[in-house]
Amino acid sequence: MRNLFKKKILSLIILFIGVSFNSISAEKVEYLKTDWSFKGLFGKFDRGSLQRGYQVYTEVCSSCHSMKYLSYRNLAEKGGPEFTEDQAKAIASSFEVADGPNEDGEMFTRPGKLSDKFVMPYENVKAAQAANGGAYPPDMSVLVKARSGGANYIYSLLQGYEDPPIGMTLDEGVHYNKYMYGNKIKMANQLSDGLVEYADGTEATVEQMSKDVTTFLMWAAEPHLEARHQMGFKAIVYLIILTILVYFSMKRIWSRIETEV
Repeated sequence: MRNLFKKKILSLIILFIGVSFNSISAEKVEYLKTDWSFKGLFGKFDRGSLQRGYQVYTEVCSSCHSMKYLSYRNLAEKGGPEFTEDQAKAIASSFEVADGPNEDGEMFTRPGKLSDKFVMPYENVKAAQAANGGAYPPDMSVLVKARSGGANYIYSLLQGYEDPPIGMTLDEGVHYNKYMYGNKIKMANQLSDGLVEYADGTEATVEQMSKDVTTFLMWAAEPHLEARHQMGFKAIVYLIILTILVYFSMKRIWSRIETEV
């Protein structure tokens, strides 16, 4: 009985060490890096990249992935892609939105308005799973913040598709990606050079599209990032000035005390 107990304890220890080792190995994956304009205290979003990223999302990602927390009016707000109001209205009206009921009690569709949320690609979760081999494409609204590695992870994942190593077998509908945890992913490679034609003439390489759509997703997850950076800078300046004032005030007070003593 005691030997059986010891064997179980030993098995649990080995299992724990194995899981820990795998976790550490996964964490050591070096993600691709690029020069993100929004990083740092003075970081700001690249407007051109945001607009191109929206184009990639619309033409490539939106057929499967939703962005349920975004409204079309957000596209024209300061700190975001900053489309003009007319451009944002044109974008919204290009989508058909379900509405109703009307006076006859029937549902109907109409052109989208600025106040509408981004159109969902599927009516419900079951429909999404049925169209994607049982997998549910995650909503992209806060995807960058929800994934360990953030922007670098998404940027790397989009460029991480390769042929599987010799000896590795993949189930049907599963693909190899060196940056995905476990290296197996059900989403097929979606990007290829020249897949979209950027309105501003930028060359649509896989690297460029990955960077642009990741920038757009970062903004979607943190739409007030620029305002937060500005507030942080003002707070630092305020604290520096306050520290200087306190220092000279205390110096003056202690000089009087020393004189009296």
